[in-house]
Amino acid sequence: MKNIFLLLLILSASLFAELTNEYASQKLLDDKTPVVDIRTPPEWIETGLLKGAIPIMFFNERGDYNIEKFLTELNKKVDTTKPFALICRTGSRTKILSQFLSKEMNYKVINLKGGMMLAKGKNLPTVSYK
Repeated sequence: MKNIFLLLLILSASLFAELTNEYASQKLLDDKTPVVDIRTPPEWIETGLLKGAIPIMFFNERGDYNIEKFLTELNKKVDTTKPFALICRTGSRTKILSQFLSKEMNYKVINLKGGMMLAKGKNLPTVSYK
């Protein structure tokens, strides 16, 4: 009986996880979907941030990361019980992280394909990083 209950609990948790791949859009920004920018501070300075984006670095300049530190900051700044989006430079880093957050943490994550390069090409509003 315990094994059945445990299996049902695991299956129900995975039902709440969701991963969506889409392009950054004005509609996403207008809907007030939180956008977490996982790039590095030099990248934020170079291109700015999408208006309203929350900068939380995941991979540093050497490709290292601290998942505990990232999750602590993410959970302080974003309601992870609701869908939120991830953006990086081109979408390759967010593809990796969004899969992890969806599968392992059961978050409803939107991976923004094309990243900031595409968002800038679409002239989506940006703000300077301070």
